[in-house]
Amino acid sequence: MMVEQVSSKVLIIDDEEVVLDSCLQILEGGPYHVATAMDGTFGLEMVREFKPDIIYVDLKMPGISGFDVLEKIHLYDPTIVSIVITGYATVDSAVEAIKKGAYDFLPKPFTPDEFRVITRRGLERRRLVLETAALRREREMLRDHFAAIVSHELKSPLGAVQQNLFALENELKDQLSEAQSKKLGRMKTSIDNLMKLIHIWLRVIGSDIDNIKENFQPTSLIEVIGQSVESVEPHAMRKEIEIRTQLDKDLPLINGDEITLREAVVNLLTNAIKYSRIGTQIRIKAEIVGDEIELSISDRGVGIAEEDLPFIFGDFYVGKSAPVAERGSGLGLAITRRIVDAHGGSIRVESALDKGSTFFIRLPILPAQPEKVQTSDTERLASTQ
Repeated sequence: MMVEQVSSKVLIIDDEEVVLDSCLQILEGGPYHVATAMDGTFGLEMVREFKPDIIYVDLKMPGISGFDVLEKIHLYDPTIVSIVITGYATVDSAVEAIKKGAYDFLPKPFTPDEFRVITRRGLERRRLVLETAALRREREMLRDHFAAIVSHELKSPLGAVQQNLFALENELKDQLSEAQSKKLGRMKTSIDNLMKLIHIWLRVIGSDIDNIKENFQPTSLIEVIGQSVESVEPHAMRKEIEIRTQLDKDLPLINGDEITLREAVVNLLTNAIKYSRIGTQIRIKAEIVGDEIELSISDRGVGIAEEDLPFIFGDFYVGKSAPVAERGSGLGLAITRRIVDAHGGSIRVESALDKGSTFFIRLPILPAQPEKVQTSDTERLASTQ
């Protein structure tokens, strides 16, 4: 059975006719459909009409420069592989071309073999870029489908079971023995935990995280931290863990959603408590760094293995160093990262096994903000050393 070979589209933009002719001859007979242009303006028109997979661009041309052509190609379609060909190759021009979106650099004069090799390499790059984009789209579709399945196939029947259990408990409250009441209570707790987990899945897999931007308003990070600490304090007390804060009481406001920011901080504090040893200390620090506020949460717990660090903010990832008894769903840090991303911030971690971890969140300061007003609770938190 014969398999038809698909021709790759190659566009060559150069003002020297001899270069265009030689490139055509080199690629002749191969699986290529080749087009040429003798200046940048016509070359950009060909990009839109010809839709090439790979483009060779000369830097020195009349009219639009090769650098401008590279930049416009990258803006039009960043998946197109651009390769510079020039007789005026310098380190500076190579660096500038790469900044404008060029994939590679081919100095003149070049041999036919060099041209064929770099063409094949460029087309392989194009194939990988397109496959990556397709896989990303497929992953997004799977995420959306999974969210719909979780919502309809799990959430609805579990909700019905939960409501029936409430009704049953009310109807039989005078007839149940103590042991039966405890069993019913355990059932309610298990279903409640399942419902919470489903809500977490929907938050991390669905696209509603970005919708929190609609609720953005001037927000005090000190208030967020104070409420988060109060939320996790009972858990910390059970492990005899002390939470100490070092907050700049003059911290400016940020533009954000208080509810989701509190969720992000609570997630980090919960992890810090979970993986800390009994009787240790967790430190929270917030300070101004440039035009951002940096929040750090440090513990002296089990730490994170070096091989786990690049993956801990991914969906459902649980580090190998986490104690089996403390392992969760692997969604808390993924949700936290998405909340921080939605606020235009960044999150990172520094950690070492058996030495503890420090998570850093940076959030942009709200410009031109009104005068900051603090409650007595926040002033108390800010002054805690």
